[in-house]
Amino acid sequence: MKMEVMNNRVEGLEPVLSAGSFELLQGIMYMKNAEKGSCLFWEGDKADKLFFIFSGRVRTTKTSDSGRALTLYLHQKGDLVGQMDPFNDSVHSFSAEVTHDAKVGVIQRKDLEVLLWQHGDLAVEFMKWMGMMHRLTQSKFRDLMLFGKTGALCSLLIRLSNSYGKQRDGGIYIDLKINNTEMADMIGATRESVNRMLSDMKKADVIEYADGHFTIKDLNYLRDVCHCENCPKEICRM
Repeated sequence: MKMEVMNNRVEGLEPVLSAGSFELLQGIMYMKNAEKGSCLFWEGDKADKLFFIFSGRVRTTKTSDSGRALTLYLHQKGDLVGQMDPFNDSVHSFSAEVTHDAKVGVIQRKDLEVLLWQHGDLAVEFMKWMGMMHRLTQSKFRDLMLFGKTGALCSLLIRLSNSYGKQRDGGIYIDLKINNTEMADMIGATRESVNRMLSDMKKADVIEYADGHFTIKDLNYLRDVCHCENCPKEICRM
C-alpha cells in the first residue's frame, strides 16, 4: 500500500518519507485491527512500538493531575503514532484512543532500530519526521501560551480546516463532527468559555455551525487573532 495525498491534504509521513523507505517500514509491520473505544497504548506503558494508521482515526490524550484528559493530536490515515525515542527505553507520556475503527501497522522498536542502522537514507528521513513532530508540538505550545484562549481557539479552527477542510460555498467546511466540549479539551479551556468565544465569532460572521460541523467564512480573521505565521500544512494540522 502506497502513501497517498487525498483531497490535496498532506498525509502523515508523506512530506518526509520516500516510497522506498516506506516499503522498508512496511516490511517490518504486522497488521492489527483496533475497534472504536479501544486504546493502542496507555500513558505509562512501555514505549516499544509505533503504530502506522492505514485507516481510521486515533486521538492522543494527556491526563492532568485533576484527572482531565486533554487532547494533544487527532491522527488519521498516514500518521505514525507512538513515543519517538529509538535506542532508549522509555514509557509513553500520553495515551492513544481509537475514535473510529482503525487498521494499523505495528512496528516493533527493536526492528526499527535494525532498519535505521542498515539504511542511512531511512535514518535521515526518520530524523526529519521527528523534527517535524517537534515543530508541530512547539507550534501548539505557541498557540496556547502567547495569544490567550481566543488565539488558541482561532488556531484550532485553522488546524481543523487544514486537516479536515473542504471548499464549499465560498467557505471552508470542516468534515469532522466536533462539539464545544471536545474543542475545550484541545485548548485547555472550559466549555463555557469556548461557547462564548464561538458565539462571538458567529455574530461577527466568521464561522457557521450546523449539524455538528463548522464552516469557516473568514479565515483571515482567525489568522489575525492568532498572529498566524503561515506554517506549512504539515505543521499547522491536528
